[in-house]
Amino acid sequence: MIRLFDITLRLNGFPIKKAKAELYQIVNLSEDKYAVFLQNKKKEIVDFHLKNNSFYQELVGSTIAPKWEDLPILNKQNLQKPLEERLSKGYSLKDVYLNKTSGSSGTPFIFAKDKYSHALTWASNIMRFGWFEIDFNHSYQARFYGIPMDFIGYQKERFKDFLSQRFRFPVFDLSDEILEKFLKKFKSKKFDYVNGYTSSIVLFAKYLEKKNIVLNEICPTLKACFVTSEMLFESDKKLLEKQFGIPIINEYGASELDLIAFENPQGEWQINAETLFVEILDENNKVLPYGKEGRIVISSLFNKANPFIRYDIGDIGILDEKSTLQKPILKKLIGRTNDVAILPSGKKSPGLTFYYVTKSIIEDDGNVKEFIIKQTTLDSFEIEYVAETALVSDQIQKIEEAIALYLEPNLNFTFTRKTVLERTNRGKLKQFKSHL
Repeated sequence: MIRLFDITLRLNGFPIKKAKAELYQIVNLSEDKYAVFLQNKKKEIVDFHLKNNSFYQELVGSTIAPKWEDLPILNKQNLQKPLEERLSKGYSLKDVYLNKTSGSSGTPFIFAKDKYSHALTWASNIMRFGWFEIDFNHSYQARFYGIPMDFIGYQKERFKDFLSQRFRFPVFDLSDEILEKFLKKFKSKKFDYVNGYTSSIVLFAKYLEKKNIVLNEICPTLKACFVTSEMLFESDKKLLEKQFGIPIINEYGASELDLIAFENPQGEWQINAETLFVEILDENNKVLPYGKEGRIVISSLFNKANPFIRYDIGDIGILDEKSTLQKPILKKLIGRTNDVAILPSGKKSPGLTFYYVTKSIIEDDGNVKEFIIKQTTLDSFEIEYVAETALVSDQIQKIEEAIALYLEPNLNFTFTRKTVLERTNRGKLKQFKSHL
């Protein structure tokens, strides 16, 4: 059987064979040898960028290489400069992998990865999906993603899908008629796995629940479902397991870095410690111990084209107490730092708390398919929702009571029923947004 996926990577200049070999070595290091490897890699990448990257030299400022914990924290605002100003010596726009972040944090920027570090990203993906018997060269993917709407962008993605053994279900319109078409495809095609945005896959599962259908009964080749890019709530995970009848695997990644964490077969959210180094910091940039909640700050150990050293990704999380240097476990991902609601009392609350509370009430009867919450002023919020029938006053009252209980009283809500919710140009659903 032709290994089309690997061949495509090689033709595009990504040395996948070499990357797989190095990844294999890193994974099989003893604990002591891994600690040495990590120390060396951190020093090597900092030295490289201090020598070859004027953007990073300027950021660090001193001529003497500082200790790791004194290195500056890089944030998305720092990176919103023309890419030419951030590229390392010896790299040009022609010989790197280029992409743009999704901008779900409100600050998109273009980034570069050198070809080898991008090959390592793929090697890491291949290994992790392999834990669940998925092989990118041969396994057939049902892909729930956005797609560019311009002709050239559209054809390009479709061609990439063909090379990568993927069938794409565009997520911009998820009405019942469209979901029915999705269902027909699952009846006629032999998919091995589902992969894509959490919110759209959950919506499909709700449609299956309504029709009383279990997906792997009509598509028995399915082995697993991988959700990404948006929060997976425990209740949604249970729904997916019930309606799909296969393991649901949660992943957390960032296009500018790599897969950050991936649920392993033991159900732990294992951090990628082969190509990344993850720290949890407090507001004074001090490293927090395992078990404490703080900002997720990530260093790319291999990317020489662009420095991503101590990069604040804009998320908040906790590393499990049972983490080790070689096998860190992400205990909890709390959400983005910028999705915080500021309330009249001065209290700050993660926007996802609203989403959580509202979700627990709104979805009891399965009428409401999806909703988003927008904060418009200090005490006012808009809830936009998609539903078969409009919410009635006692449902609205219940939501307001629950929010008063969990957050604070005297907040104002308007409820707007929509036929479809606004997604980002990539097809992601932003669950909470503050306009303050």
